[in-house]
Amino acid sequence: MAEFLLELLSEEIPARMQARAAEDLRALLAARLGEARLPHDSLEAHVTPRRLTAVVDGLPTRQPDLRDERKGPREDAPQAAIDGFLRAAGVGLEQCALRETPKGRVWFAVVERPGRPTAEVLVEIIAEAITAMPWPKSMRWGDGSLRWVRPLQQILAVFDGAPVPGVVAPDPRHAFTLAGDTRGHRFLAPGPIPVRSFDDYRAQLRTAYVMLDRSERRQLVAQEAARLAADRGLTVREDPSLLDEVTGLVEWPVVLIGAIDPAFMDLPPEVLTTAMRTHQRYFSCLRPDGMLAPHFVIVAGTVTRDDGRAVVEGNERVLRARLADAGFYWEKDRKVPLADRVPALARIVFHARLGMMDAKVARLEGLAVALAERIPGADPAAVCRAATLCKADLVTGMVAEFPELQGVMGRYYASTQDEPPAVADAIADHYAPQGPADRCPTAPVSVALALADKLDTLVGFFAIDERPTGSRDPYALRRAALGVIRLVLENRLRLPLLGAVRAAMAQYEAAEGAVRDVVDERRDSAGLLLAFFADRLKVALREQGTRHDLIDAVFALGGEDDLLRLLARVDALSGFLHSDDGANLLVAYRRAANIVRIELKKDGRDGYGAVAPDRLEQAEERDLQQRLVDLTQRTEPLLAAEDFAGAMTELAALREPVDAFFDRVTVNADDPAVRRNRLALLDEIVATMNRVADFSRIEG
Repeated sequence: MAEFLLELLSEEIPARMQARAAEDLRALLAARLGEARLPHDSLEAHVTPRRLTAVVDGLPTRQPDLRDERKGPREDAPQAAIDGFLRAAGVGLEQCALRETPKGRVWFAVVERPGRPTAEVLVEIIAEAITAMPWPKSMRWGDGSLRWVRPLQQILAVFDGAPVPGVVAPDPRHAFTLAGDTRGHRFLAPGPIPVRSFDDYRAQLRTAYVMLDRSERRQLVAQEAARLAADRGLTVREDPSLLDEVTGLVEWPVVLIGAIDPAFMDLPPEVLTTAMRTHQRYFSCLRPDGMLAPHFVIVAGTVTRDDGRAVVEGNERVLRARLADAGFYWEKDRKVPLADRVPALARIVFHARLGMMDAKVARLEGLAVALAERIPGADPAAVCRAATLCKADLVTGMVAEFPELQGVMGRYYASTQDEPPAVADAIADHYAPQGPADRCPTAPVSVALALADKLDTLVGFFAIDERPTGSRDPYALRRAALGVIRLVLENRLRLPLLGAVRAAMAQYEAAEGAVRDVVDERRDSAGLLLAFFADRLKVALREQGTRHDLIDAVFALGGEDDLLRLLARVDALSGFLHSDDGANLLVAYRRAANIVRIELKKDGRDGYGAVAPDRLEQAEERDLQQRLVDLTQRTEPLLAAEDFAGAMTELAALREPVDAFFDRVTVNADDPAVRRNRLALLDEIVATMNRVADFSRIEG
């Protein structure tokens, strides 16, 4: 058994694509090796900014021989049929044998193909893997047709301790002679470095300032950053996504710490952290009290003779210039009241078919106030003021420089301009929540404005038929819908979604010109949007562990747009089915439903009508019918009072009479009228239970 080492060396791979690329390469090689009849013991993949590496252990040095038998025509078949069979099998008649079968003597061809050397097959596998790599984005370079994430420079291929001989040519313009050496760090140890095994490869790369293991690089960055901060009595602000990103930017992490010019520490902390994180990929440091400290952590990719002093000074200089710009905008922006900036929103396009941003603000004013009526504690005047100002920071210099700070800067400017705290907070919070991990607003004014902003976006884009399709969601409508769901559920709002959607549509209908016409053309968009909300709610509940079939059973009732009430039904149904009575009654329900379905098909009928009490012959069927009548009378007020658990408890009382009916009553009686009446009674069981939930949707 032998080892195969493959390295694809290229220009820098974007950090966000690296982990997926390593897994894709591993999967492609595993599939191709399987197709080539080359079993292996293990296969692992590694990635750095410049290289994708795979190592396969336990490969045979040669493919196994293949012996295949193919059945042909009978002995007495026409010669043309026999000749065609021989051509298709690629054999002569001397390689065939006659065998007795139930249909007579039949020709069988024995095709033997000797296995090829593994090294020879690997050349083909490498070429296939390169062309099949599913990069999210790729590029061509030179005159060739090969697409790769970045220009591919060299391919290292070593099998059983020796370089694999051969040329890989994904296209005529890109032919790579397989190499037996690699390159180290671009500047510190460019190579070449001869390689004969994976252990040798990994060790030599480390000597050449390349740390192959991604998790090791990540751990080193985290540990060194924490150590440097701790030496100054500080901690590093947790930022897992930034840690992942910088891990994918360097092959040899060198962690350094720099200082922020004290003159800029009066800027809002979000400005400082955004300038450091988003623009420079620096980690922020915190004081023991949790406040931002005047230091930042840099992850460089090279070792310098001065222990990084010049690197730190250069980064401090770059940050100083960026913060100087931020300081200029901070001073300038505060001189203009937010309210005076609102007219300038007429120059910002919300969407080509949905008008300008000032029109969106006008819609938000009306919609947020309408929603405030259903949100306890939401002051309509504060809600309206927040809606007027919520987009004004889009025309400030700070947000133009740091788009990530929209909303955040609006709060700062509103606070310095004596706007009420509830208004300032709502301006900052109206984009939230922007994901499952994002904080959900709870202040009434913030909730009203956040709901209005998302509903306006959803209604508008559904009206112009810009709905998400598959993995495509350019306007983040799934995120907006989940945001609405979280705002409603986490704040326990009794907000009927259909009414909220219609209120948002009314704002579009009150608009002037083309925007109103767009909404008028799509009167069916409200129903489509409610179905979209239903799908998003199913996703959210499934992620919390709720069974999808229980969600379907409640949704199937139709006409339910109160999320709190719907969730209460799901919870009550789940508890009911976990009880013995509930589980047994579900079995009886299915039995009744199946009998009715089969008999309806047999009789060619749509239904059996109402139960006729005078045709109930046995005590068990009379008792069951009375229980169903009583149950309907008892559950209707419980359902109206939203006591779904109580309704389920009442439903459990059906178990005993239903069991007695099936034990002692023959449904398919000889008398056709009695038979139809008993089937009507079974249908009534199904209908009665389906008033609480559609039990036909429940699995298991």
